[in-house]
Amino acid sequence: MFVKKLVEKATKKVGGNLNGLKSDDVNPRLVFHYGIPAGSTALAYDSTQRILAISTKDGRIKLLGTDNTQALLESNEAVSSKFLQFIENQGILLNVTLDNRIEVWDIERKHLSHIHIYKGEITSFGVVRHSLFIYVGDSVGNVSVLKLDPETHHLECMKYNIPFSASHGNTTEFADDNAVIYVIPQPMAEAKRILIVFRCGIINLWGVEESKTLFVTGGNIHNSQSHEAKKVTSACWACPFGSKVVVGYNNGEIYLWGVTPSSHSKTASVMIHESSATPNVPIYKLNLMYKVEKTPILSLKCVYGDGKASRLYVRGDSASSSSNMLQIILLNEHMETRTIKLGLPLPEPCLDMEIISSFSESNKQKQDFLLLVLKSGITCVYDDSVIEKYLLQCQSRSPPSLPKQINIRIPFVDPSITVSKLVTNASNLFGATDEDYNLLAKNYSPLIPVDAKAKDENHMSSVHFNGFTSIKNLYITGHIDGTIHFWDVSCPFPLPIALLKHQNEDNHFGSAIPVTALHFDIAPRILISGDQSGVVRIFKFKTEPFSSDSSLFSLQGNSKKGSSHIVQSVKIVKVNGAVLSINMNRGFRHLAIGCEQGCVSLIDIEGPTLLFQQHIPSDLASGVISLQFGTCNFQGFEKNTLLVATKDSTVLALEVETGNTLSDTAVRPNKPSRALFMQILDVSDNSDLNKRNSSLLLCNEKAVYIYSLPHVVQGIKKVQFKKKFHGVSCCWASTFCKHDSDVALALLFTSGKIEVRSLPELSILKETSIRGLIVTNSNPDISLCSSSDGELILVNGDQEIFYISLLLRKEIYRILDSVSAVYKGAVPSQEALFFESKEKKKGIFSSVIKDMRGTKEKQVPVTEAIDSRTAVGDELSTIFSINNFPPETDNTDHINEDENEVELSIDDIDLDDSEEKPKGRGMIAALNKQKITNKFQAIRGKLKQKIVKNEKLPAKEEPEDEKIGTVDQIKKRYGFPLHGETGAVKMAENKLHQNLARLKGINTRATEMQDTAQSFSAMAKQLLRTAEQDKPSI
Repeated sequence: MFVKKLVEKATKKVGGNLNGLKSDDVNPRLVFHYGIPAGSTALAYDSTQRILAISTKDGRIKLLGTDNTQALLESNEAVSSKFLQFIENQGILLNVTLDNRIEVWDIERKHLSHIHIYKGEITSFGVVRHSLFIYVGDSVGNVSVLKLDPETHHLECMKYNIPFSASHGNTTEFADDNAVIYVIPQPMAEAKRILIVFRCGIINLWGVEESKTLFVTGGNIHNSQSHEAKKVTSACWACPFGSKVVVGYNNGEIYLWGVTPSSHSKTASVMIHESSATPNVPIYKLNLMYKVEKTPILSLKCVYGDGKASRLYVRGDSASSSSNMLQIILLNEHMETRTIKLGLPLPEPCLDMEIISSFSESNKQKQDFLLLVLKSGITCVYDDSVIEKYLLQCQSRSPPSLPKQINIRIPFVDPSITVSKLVTNASNLFGATDEDYNLLAKNYSPLIPVDAKAKDENHMSSVHFNGFTSIKNLYITGHIDGTIHFWDVSCPFPLPIALLKHQNEDNHFGSAIPVTALHFDIAPRILISGDQSGVVRIFKFKTEPFSSDSSLFSLQGNSKKGSSHIVQSVKIVKVNGAVLSINMNRGFRHLAIGCEQGCVSLIDIEGPTLLFQQHIPSDLASGVISLQFGTCNFQGFEKNTLLVATKDSTVLALEVETGNTLSDTAVRPNKPSRALFMQILDVSDNSDLNKRNSSLLLCNEKAVYIYSLPHVVQGIKKVQFKKKFHGVSCCWASTFCKHDSDVALALLFTSGKIEVRSLPELSILKETSIRGLIVTNSNPDISLCSSSDGELILVNGDQEIFYISLLLRKEIYRILDSVSAVYKGAVPSQEALFFESKEKKKGIFSSVIKDMRGTKEKQVPVTEAIDSRTAVGDELSTIFSINNFPPETDNTDHINEDENEVELSIDDIDLDDSEEKPKGRGMIAALNKQKITNKFQAIRGKLKQKIVKNEKLPAKEEPEDEKIGTVDQIKKRYGFPLHGETGAVKMAENKLHQNLARLKGINTRATEMQDTAQSFSAMAKQLLRTAEQDKPSI
């Protein structure tokens, strides 16, 4: 019954009633995207989830996860990314666009949760690890803090901020130099310190809790020759402890700076020893080819050596350089040659780079890879361990070969696809289950070949193949080397099921001649192929089900065995010129072949026998792009005709029996254009159901026409319907149907827009634009085909595949949900799981790590790690909820309070703070000496009164219960021992004396500040007088 329905579907012509498809029946959309999108520009990586994000210049973001999971996100606006970063292990991706909009993407739901519009130009962006806080630096030098709400996924602004005046300190710099280029949390202290790098070169280590500068270096360093101020263009940490930072400049120079925190912990002492930091003096200057050509350093990435030498990856601006060279530096302080350099030659400029990791499940080993995005959108990968090996051995007597570049490409397009066909069967109930496809998808060859060694043997494993009728979606591709591949695309991963290699007369395989045309008819089990040399092969397949030998498990094929396990016979016919079009009349067993030179051949399949060969005259382009068998009334007789369309949109009718033309003239548009598609439409007339009006549909790049078929046969151009394309060019057209009767026309334009139009009226039913679907007729790397029920597959070179559906129905592709699930839920960090194995290796930093962790380190359960992360978040939430630099209006209001009315509360006075108050917090600088003295005298008097009261308190006669209760309340308020404990009053008296001594110290400091202010005032007056004296001489 199933085969019968399939045969009936294949034998029906395209046609139907006059109404055709309705707008409610169609819904053109992108179902799935496979591969790397064209126009890629930026990268981001979640090392815990092992999710790679690739953003494009048109606002798309591709996600690649483990087990070959993939998903495509589309922003509301087609704007490129400025910054792209994960909130690690939380399923959140942050995308900062060029128009300073911060997009919050929920990866699990693949949903844009929130758009935060930042008021200002974002110049730096950094997420605090193990938290939901983000630092945002802007062009005027300020740093803001944002927090992600874990429930709503909205971004909210925190009160905490770092103004330019507090972090930079020099407000005389030009506005262009004030921008914060990098805000980088310090390793090992991400929640406590951040490094703020300004464009002018200032490097500021900022204490988050202290809200003040801890260390400053860098400064406005000038070029030694031109004396021009250098500008920072990139920066990154150069060690895992945050004691060194490497900074790249716009003139191609790279400096290694030491960073010294103001702390006395063991960690800090190690960092100080490692950095040997001296303000405004770099530790080391790296001289690369970028310095010679003054090429700006756009990006820096450091891979820590785990006890060995670290590797620094340097990307320069290729637009300012004469070569597309990526520089790699081996940083090793314990070798005579401190740095070893390697230049990786690239075929084109590099736009972005990222370090990604792979973990081996067997030995828990981590392996790093360098991923690059090139200017054309191509992505490639290098093995970091191979690069390390080369750098360590390049100076030996037998240096190794250069690291190999591996381009990321879809696995089944080598060799290139030249032609394709898609056959769908939505009613198929046989074949593999969803569990089978899920397993095959996990074992499928990964796009990024980081695990290729482990999956080489089964990377193209296939479902059990016992016949074409058991495949829900059959995809056939002809390749440039002459081979023909059969794929199961029931799930969105093309799974190989069969391979045909052309066999010559001497029984040698592989003709190496590109396949240019394909025709597949599933009912008689026939495949016809034509190649560029004019050879037509007719493959007759065996009766299904095939034998068990037909289940192929790799694309290697069996060259000795050939295709005898599925092919019953092969017949070969030679025609004149490259084959462009093929069609078959099943009733007469006739095969029509159209060639590049305008030759049409009619072949009897049984022989095969050449019945006739006719040359079609054409004024412009004579290549035959389409052939259609039909029947029409000609001069009172039923004629079997063969309609021929050439490249220049010329249409001519031939008589099938003789091959003669039925008219002396051909039908063509007034303005010839490149023809794309031709189809005979058999439409019933509503007024007379027994009467059929046959029409001919012709579509070219500029317009679509509906001709009267009887008139075309007579050489008369009678246009029934016409639609011109204004301002756009059509690049592909085809008809599709629902229930084998309702028909519509699908049009694809070079801009990526898809239109669905009714037939024969050509009215618009639905239209949509698929972002990234840019197709040009001149691009040979584009392969596009469709099924009769509106399923499209477009292959863009070796980069990506678009799966598109036109009908409104449930997706016909299996396991779409599972292959799109890139986020697996919060998991323990893979680095933490395999860190124990690294402890056994004694490296340069092993003792340091041991000191920081303690001599007896215990295993920390995952729950404790989560609690620690929560504690960090709570601590930062408390800090960031406070306005550390309140507006000046608040200070003014406080100053205008009544000076003579002093309310003393010891709890409101911080007497134990011996450190310097950060800029913006104190108000002492705004008060004069008299005000401070008056207040301190009032405080001193009230403190003395309290001491006297405490001394007289025991002499008072009060009821015992009331006396004890009152004293206990006072003690409890001020933190003293309760009733019954000895020495309480004495302790309180001593505490008050200590507070008085500290207040005297504060008074002394205020006096010193006033003296300093007077000194500055005197200097300013002297400078003013000097300026006035010099003014007349100018």
